[in-house]
Amino acid sequence: MQMRGQLLGLSGWALITFLAAALGARASISAASFYANLALPAWAPPASLFGPVWSALYALMALAAFLVWRERGWRAAAPALMLYLLQLSLNTLWSWLFFGWKQGALAFADILLLLVLIVATLIAFWRIHKLAACLLLPYLAWVSFASVLNHAVWQANPGLL
Repeated sequence: MQMRGQLLGLSGWALITFLAAALGARASISAASFYANLALPAWAPPASLFGPVWSALYALMALAAFLVWRERGWRAAAPALMLYLLQLSLNTLWSWLFFGWKQGALAFADILLLLVLIVATLIAFWRIHKLAACLLLPYLAWVSFASVLNHAVWQANPGLL
C-alpha cells in the first residue's frame, strides 16, 4: 500500500475513533461537577485524570485499528474491525448511560459487555497483528479498573444513579 493510502487509512481510523470519543464527551460535559458530587471510594482518581488518560487510550485504539486494517485490508479483517467498531459504540454509550442519563445499573451492564468485546477484539487483533493487540492492553486495563469504579460509585449513590 502506498504512503498516501496509509495516511488516509490512519486518518480514517483516527477520525472514527475520535468521533466516538467526541460523542461520548458530549454526554460528559457536566461530568466533572457530577463526579465531584458523588460519594467516591478513596481510591477513585481525580476527575482531571480522565481526559488525558482517555485521549491517550483513544490514540492507541485508533493506531491498533489502523495496523489491523493496513495488514489485511477491510475485507479480510472485517470481523476484527467490526468487533472494534462494536466495542467503540459501547464505549460511547457508557458515557451517555452513566453521565448523561445517570443510569448506574445500565452503565455497569454496558461496561461489563464492553470488557467482553475488548477482549474479543484484542484476540481478533492478535491473530492479525500482535502489536495492534498489545496497543489495546492499556485500554483493557483502564476499562477493567473503570468497571470496578463504576460498580462502587453506583452502589454508593443509589439516589443519583
